[in-house]
Amino acid sequence: MNFILGLGSNLEPRKTYLQQAARLLVEHKIRIEKKSFIYETEPVGDIAQPWFLNCVLQVEGDVKPPTLLNITQKIEFQLGRRRPFCNAPRTIDIDLLLAEDLVIYTEHLVIPHPRLAERKFVLLPLVEIAPQVIHPVYHKSIGQLYQELSDDSKVIKLEPFEF
Repeated sequence: MNFILGLGSNLEPRKTYLQQAARLLVEHKIRIEKKSFIYETEPVGDIAQPWFLNCVLQVEGDVKPPTLLNITQKIEFQLGRRRPFCNAPRTIDIDLLLAEDLVIYTEHLVIPHPRLAERKFVLLPLVEIAPQVIHPVYHKSIGQLYQELSDDSKVIKLEPFEF
């Protein structure tokens, strides 16, 4: 099954956490098909915290969305992610953004990610690797969603994502 994941880190060493998360995905037999550049991004919300490094991965795996969620949560925990409060600074955050054209609403999993279309730090790297992908709820391409975006937060393109 084909998925798009968003990775983010705002605790040092940020780039190392992104790289370790990608390596651990591969160890779980999740193949990375495409990867965006790394972007440095302004935190969104009312919490004063360090800036993030973000990237987006298109991955393939012989797993269903709930299984991939379990894998990503295990990786987050392994890399020191703790959740002392909502939107706390984090070593690594791995979001399931899209799972082909599936729409899933459960207590523990919502796909597509509910704020995907509102976030520049997600849409800009996603436009880079999958501009023609259609959002299964809004029925618009990722490129169209990016053009309609009103988020004016700072997102700075840095370097290719290598791991």
